[in-house]
Amino acid sequence: MANSLFAFRSIRKVAFTSSASASVKWKGGVSLVQGASRGIGLEFAKQLLEKNDKGCVIATCRNPNGATGLLDLKNRFPERLDVLQLDLTVESTIEASAKSIKEKYGCLNLLINASGILSIPNVLQPETTLNKVEKSSLMLAYEVNAVGPILVIKQHMSPLLKVGGTGIERDVAVVANLSARVGSIGDNRLGGWHSYRASKAALNQLTKSVSVEFGRKKDPVICILLHPGTVDTDLSRPFQRNVPEGKLFTKEFSVQKLLNIINNIKSHDNGKFFAWDGQEIPW
Repeated sequence: MANSLFAFRSIRKVAFTSSASASVKWKGGVSLVQGASRGIGLEFAKQLLEKNDKGCVIATCRNPNGATGLLDLKNRFPERLDVLQLDLTVESTIEASAKSIKEKYGCLNLLINASGILSIPNVLQPETTLNKVEKSSLMLAYEVNAVGPILVIKQHMSPLLKVGGTGIERDVAVVANLSARVGSIGDNRLGGWHSYRASKAALNQLTKSVSVEFGRKKDPVICILLHPGTVDTDLSRPFQRNVPEGKLFTKEFSVQKLLNIINNIKSHDNGKFFAWDGQEIPW
């Protein structure tokens, strides 16, 4: 029994030493951006790399070989950008990325879930009336916008450890899920867009529940939701016609605002839903 206990402690010590040494290499911390092939996710990866020259960014997407913007960023930051394959609809790829991150880096300081779908030609379109709602659209939106991000958090919780470093002022690790104001039930005055609204509302509830669990366990991790505003990306482009003047943001502007929220977040903000300007959004 004594020998077994000694062996267990030795294994645990080796594992801890390996993780610690991996984290020491990246004094600016380790960030994971899920959904980084284009749009807001790609911009998150770009700004994280440009604004913290001592940190490492892990960027994931469904098809890394076809992500030209991400490959260009990799050429600029070959040592500090790691690109991994992750498909939100295939849980084995989520598990594989978590295993790779844990083995190579030992910790994460920041996890950003940036993926989301609103429309796919001939597959998914925002519903303007109830009679256009289809089960397939509801299920697909729910799978990508709500289920996928929560499974990413579940699988990557083991590497999510509190760690300090140059360029990191927070004393907690942060999970930031990109939601949308239309996911707010209290803010819903127009109706429509049933699949997208419902899937984002589900993401909000799941994220809130995860944040409560973090708090109850006293884990040094907080979980927040972020609304980026209406951003000029492929996701919003078909629906920009009615956006008021001055309310269509560039990716650069929106991500700068969201990173400012993330970098200044406090423990008491756990479980909150913020707009790009720092204002809380009602559930």
